[in-house]
Amino acid sequence: MQQHGFDPNDAKTFVLVADGQAYTKSDAAIRVAGYFSGGWKLLGVFKIIPRPLRDWAYDVVAKRRYRWFGRLDSCMVPTPELRKRFFQD
Repeated sequence: MQQHGFDPNDAKTFVLVADGQAYTKSDAAIRVAGYFSGGWKLLGVFKIIPRPLRDWAYDVVAKRRYRWFGRLDSCMVPTPELRKRFFQD
């Protein structure tokens, strides 16, 4: 994260680092969706929308996500197998 100018202790937005490049907000979400199977890959079509507009929509959803989708009292603790899929130690 630091190599890309982000403070890992000050997480204010969604950041994906892939292939040596950092992606944020809507770019990160679209790129992550591309890793999933099924209909999630269709989110790639939103790349045709200019990034400022996509990021505005991303911010709108991010601001209201708990109201729309609910909030859990605790976070899931990943199993060692799941952790290996997401974290590079």
